[in-house]
Order: sequence, then C-alpha cells, then structure tokens
Amino acid sequence: AKRIRGQVRGRGGKAFIEVFAGSLDGLTRDRGAKKAPRKSGASPHSIPRGIGDNIRTMCGRYTLSAPGDVVADLFELSQVPTLAPRFNIAPTQEAAVVRASESGRRLNFLRWGLVPSWADDPTIGNRMINARAEGVAEKPSFRNAFKRQRCLVPADGFYEWKAEGKVKQPYWIHRRVVGDSPDDRPAPFAIAGLWSSWRPKGGFGDRGASASGDTPPLETFSLITTTPNALMQKIHDRMPVILAPEHWDRWLDPTFNDREALQALLMPAPDELLEAFPVSREVNRPSHDAADCVAAIGEAITA
Repeated sequence: AKRIRGQVRGRGGKAFIEVFAGSLDGLTRDRGAKKAPRKSGASPHSIPRGIGDNIRTMCGRYTLSAPGDVVADLFELSQVPTLAPRFNIAPTQEAAVVRASESGRRLNFLRWGLVPSWADDPTIGNRMINARAEGVAEKPSFRNAFKRQRCLVPADGFYEWKAEGKVKQPYWIHRRVVGDSPDDRPAPFAIAGLWSSWRPKGGFGDRGASASGDTPPLETFSLITTTPNALMQKIHDRMPVILAPEHWDRWLDPTFNDREALQALLMPAPDELLEAFPVSREVNRPSHDAADCVAAIGEAITA
C-alpha cells in the first residue's frame, strides 16, 4: 500500500489544507447576455465543451487519489466514503465535496461548475468553475454562496499550465513529499469552495420529476483562487487558497457570515508548503484519468 506522507491531522493540527480558489470574476445577473464565442486555438486544458476560452486563466483540473479512510480521518467525517482514485478531475464532472451538517461533516458528490439558484439555464455552470477571492463576496453569481454555502473540496494535487515557448506545459502541484521512497505520496488537502442548489423554475418536467416532486435538486460547486505564492509565480498568476485546519469549522459554518473574517482566510499558501513537476500532456484530455497523469517527466521545482 502507498504511504501518505506529510502532516495530516484533524482540527487544531498543524497541517494546512489546500483550498482551490478560482480566477473567474463571476458573471453578472444579466439574463440576456450572450455567451462569449469560443476562440480557436484554445489551450488544451480548456477542452471540456461549454467552457469558454477564459478557462485558460483558471484552476481547471485537480486530483484526489487518497483512499476513503484517509479522507475520512483528515476531515473527521461521520462516515468513511467510497472513493475511486481520480487523477484528472475536470469541470462538469462529479467530485467529492465536504459540507457541514447537523450530524457533523459529510461528504457528497456534486457537479463541478456552480449553477446559481436564480439561473435560467444550468449550462451557466460550465463557466463557473472558479471564483476569484478578490470579488467573491460581491459578484452576483457567488455572493449568496459565500454568505452561507461554503465547502471544502478534498484533493491531493492540482494542475496548472506554464507557457514554454509556443506550447503550454502542464505541471502537477502538490504538497512536498518527505522521503525518497517511490511509495511515498503527497498528503491530501482540501479545496475551499462554494456550493449551490438549483431547480428549474417550471420544475424538472420531462427530465424525470416524480409526481410527488421529490427529484433531488442539481447540486454544484466552484473553487476559489487567489494570488500566487513564490512557487506558483514560476508557473501561473493564480493559485488555490490554503486553509489551516483550525479555520475549517469557521469556513463551513453556514451561520458565520463575518465577511471580513472570511475574506481574510483567502490568502496564498505558505511558500514552503508545495512543490511542482512537469507531467505528460496526456492530462490535457479530460477523458484520460489514469495514474500516469501525475508521473514526473522532469525535475521538481520549489519556491
């Protein structure tokens, strides 16, 4: 079995949790606005259909290969989830999300790409995979979720693309690994996100609503990005927000709505926390979800 290295502790521990934060400004509530045309020659990691060219400036892929018992222990979940290893989680796919409940923290699977409750068309979520920390409290698409629907998204790494000449080289960014055994794996972390619940205004109708109207709503999430630390400045101009475990309860608490206190959590990760190395461009294909996505093809870089 592969060993998870690094500090992985519960509330009050010293570990940091990586919380993904996106770089999308958020859409205004202009229902009549047209979608931006998709440009030709888009970056390979903007492949998922329906996602505009602006995804090239966002956190658009991540990984979660840690087993369910490790994730349950880290997040202090009430139940151990069944998790298949994921090496290339892409927008519009379902992924694990941790939320607060009356019985404690629970993990559910939500679709990546936040659909605001007021939206007419759920495809708006294709363009809502990230939210910029700098404007998340004001943007119409995110402000309600920021007030009371915050979540943590478990992960053990994320991808970003660095311009190298005429190509964009993917890098896998993860916690530094202590030790040199090939069985050592980076410790998992949590993506700080926002979630939303959506139903069509006229009901689901032919989409399968039962006579009693008990069809579950569409639940979706978005990741939050912030400015880069010293490591990420070498690769990209945005990075995931990293929360210390002692801040998890505050972030998840739907009754806590001190805007300034919440905004203060959305800071860059400590420079020494992460490392990155180049990986195969196979990760550009959302359909390719295999362990070779995170195989290094070059030397690791640090801050």
